[in-house]
Amino acid sequence: MNRSNWIGSIVLVLVVLLLGIGLAAWKYESIQGEQAASANQPEPIESVTVAVAQAIDHRQMTTSIGTVLALRSITLKNELAGTVREVRLVPGQIVEAGTLLVALDVSVEEADLRAQEAQVALAQTVLTRRQNLSQELATTQEEVDRARADLEVARAQITRTKAIIAKKTIRAPFRARVGIADVHLGQYLDEGTLLTTLQGVGEAVHVDFTVAQQVASELRVGDAVEVFAGGNAPVVEATVVALDSRVDPTTRNTTVRARIEGARNVPAPGASVRVRVPIGPTKNAVAIPVSALRKGPGSDQVFVLAGDYDGRMRVHARQVESGPMVGDEVVIHTGLKAGEQVAALGSFKLRDGLLVAIADSPVTRSHQPHEPEKP
Repeated sequence: MNRSNWIGSIVLVLVVLLLGIGLAAWKYESIQGEQAASANQPEPIESVTVAVAQAIDHRQMTTSIGTVLALRSITLKNELAGTVREVRLVPGQIVEAGTLLVALDVSVEEADLRAQEAQVALAQTVLTRRQNLSQELATTQEEVDRARADLEVARAQITRTKAIIAKKTIRAPFRARVGIADVHLGQYLDEGTLLTTLQGVGEAVHVDFTVAQQVASELRVGDAVEVFAGGNAPVVEATVVALDSRVDPTTRNTTVRARIEGARNVPAPGASVRVRVPIGPTKNAVAIPVSALRKGPGSDQVFVLAGDYDGRMRVHARQVESGPMVGDEVVIHTGLKAGEQVAALGSFKLRDGLLVAIADSPVTRSHQPHEPEKP
């Protein structure tokens, strides 16, 4: 009985070994068949469009928020109290220098002026008479001097009254646009009442903005900056005319003033604008479409096209140092040379060494005006 069990165990082991050898042989033949099939399949290929890196002169920019200021801007107030006799304040109207805006009642001053003119005439007559008598030694020099002083006092009174009339007749000091006004005929105005605002027109405007102290240290009077009002307004060039002599101790920023000549495309004084300010010298760089740049957690990269040994086109991943966006392009500072071809549309599906086919519509550089960077 023990001999029969031993023989049965041997037979079972042999059967298991034969089954294992058979399975191994089948698996080996299956793998060989798959390798042979894959060897006969073509290499994967991806379709991409190609962009050529273009050489540009790039200067780093920073963006600041600025305020438009008129070269001449005043708040119009009356110096003397009085009742309004005439009003010519039309909001939005452009008035020339010397144009009458508001006239206060000066009937009392005009009456005083007529009386003073009569007094001057009398004083002049008395002085003439005294001078004639003095020649005949019929009066003293003291009386002549007193008559002359009376004449001068009378003339000074006329000058004073005319000055009061002028102060009550308010005129535009320069060519300006009239602001909102709330002045009416018959209204009594206390001294220093706000009448309206006047903003100079037909000339340049200023734009005040702030930049970090490091940026301000590189700016010089005469440098150009770009002003962008938003919407469909075009970019306007301005020239730096002044830098504040101090740095704000709280923000560490410096105020800069730029001037725009001919302010047609600039918003009204007080409006907010964006100002693009250059930083440092101009450097050589290249520009490629934004779609060609692949951003990663470690670094940015592009896929550069190059032919292999059998003339087929492959892509090779290359790390680059990217800069700001300029329109629909991105600036590349290092890692790419002008004239090199990079994969643009379709670059998201590529990997290093992959075979590619070039699409029929290559990507070209845009020559449209660039919009300033958003702050």
